[in-house]
Amino acid sequence: MAGSLIIRRARPVPLTADPVAQVVDVLIRNGRIAAVAESGTAAAGFEDTGVPEINADGRWLLPGLWDGHVHLLQWARLRSKLDLSATESAADLCARLAVIAAADEGDQPLVGFGHRSAVWPDLPLVADLDAVTGDRPTALISGDSHQCWLNSAALRMLGLPPVSGALSEDDWFAIAPQVERLSARESEHDACARALQDAADRGVVGLVDFEFGDGWRRWPHRFAAGLDRLRIQVSCYADELPQVLAAGLQTGDPLDRSGRLTMGPFKIISDGSLNTRTAWCCQPYADHGDHPGGDHGQSNQTPEELLELLQRSRIGGLQVAVHAIGDRAVSAALSAIEASGARGSIEHAQLLQRSDLQRMARASVVASVQPAHLLDDRDVAEQVWPDRTDRCFMFASMLQAGVTLRLGSDAPVAPLDPWLAMAAAVHRSADDRPAWYADEALTAQQALAASTGGVAAVQAGGRGDLVLVDQDPLAGTGSADAARVLRQLSVGLTVVDGHLVGGPLSR
Repeated sequence: MAGSLIIRRARPVPLTADPVAQVVDVLIRNGRIAAVAESGTAAAGFEDTGVPEINADGRWLLPGLWDGHVHLLQWARLRSKLDLSATESAADLCARLAVIAAADEGDQPLVGFGHRSAVWPDLPLVADLDAVTGDRPTALISGDSHQCWLNSAALRMLGLPPVSGALSEDDWFAIAPQVERLSARESEHDACARALQDAADRGVVGLVDFEFGDGWRRWPHRFAAGLDRLRIQVSCYADELPQVLAAGLQTGDPLDRSGRLTMGPFKIISDGSLNTRTAWCCQPYADHGDHPGGDHGQSNQTPEELLELLQRSRIGGLQVAVHAIGDRAVSAALSAIEASGARGSIEHAQLLQRSDLQRMARASVVASVQPAHLLDDRDVAEQVWPDRTDRCFMFASMLQAGVTLRLGSDAPVAPLDPWLAMAAAVHRSADDRPAWYADEALTAQQALAASTGGVAAVQAGGRGDLVLVDQDPLAGTGSADAARVLRQLSVGLTVVDGHLVGGPLSR
């Protein structure tokens, strides 16, 4: 059931206008904002003594934050995997794994996450992994989640034929759910509960879940079991599309009675990733070498197949979310969207041709981007795309062209942390180096506006999904300071549908 609440003495953060020196009270009734009034006035409705109250004590008030791209179960189970993010080569990873295996003599599968082989001097080979893990099944998922390095024991366990190197793209995605189950050290319920609570404590009120499988069937059971803290939009992939269409489900349809669980978009992975050299590009990679993506990367569908998928989803009432990282993939996705009349988003849009910015705007395509990826991909892009890095993560150019931006994390590829995403969009650097193409940075206000699920202000009639933060998120001066303010921001309270769900004021 939706809740009712009064928040007193809060300072609204302007997302599209100049600041106003006003402290307000907010009345939420049955999950909707019933009134917003200047504090201290005798506004109607606020005298209702049956409604619980929170004293914001001058904290800053925002619409609730959304993460537009999450793989929730993978993120929830990340802490049960070995952290291999700091490895510098295949040889280095094998050496570290030998130490880990020697210290842990159990027979449970070893599952790791986080290595990025794009700039390694050597290739991940099954024989090298076998030499240090023996018969203990081992699966090592790359930090971009587009590749998995398995040993022979794991290949046999999963019923796969022998291979010499790591599995990428569709070969890997087909077994990803099985590998996820190998890493389970706690129940799915407990893992998801912890992840959702952590998100709520960071000010997140909703997310789009792009997990593989039949989430549109599983999430109603999760909500019934108490995992109903946030709003969830549930996507589907091509293997589930016939069943979703047969069920008559359209984007936005409720999946249970709470009103917080809805059908999301139809997800299509149209190309690969930068780190596996499989992102589909107009020009060849500078150092493609022996990488599986070849010189231009790869497309996962023919133009006819992509168009047919988009037409089916449009006719069925599903919006689309087309994964496209390379500039050629983005162009192909836009062509299919234009021809089909489909609505929705391009996920990632990491490398674009400048001429496609106006096409995105004309087609009302949302750019669902993950700014924290630029912190990880900056050096790789300089190596493999040295002639086109000025066209990577073109956030400011997208806004100037009239494209709607939606920020997210792609967790577990980056942490489910909207403040990190905003900071990356604002400063475009994670170290002492200057911002990477600073002219493509967003202001803190623009980053916030792209993080609230399209809600531009706290106003009467809106959903009762709000966040109180302890500091002014727009207080930074200059991009580096603005990013520091965002990264260090603390959330006091998160409210979803009129219920207290996160932050210390909710305890």
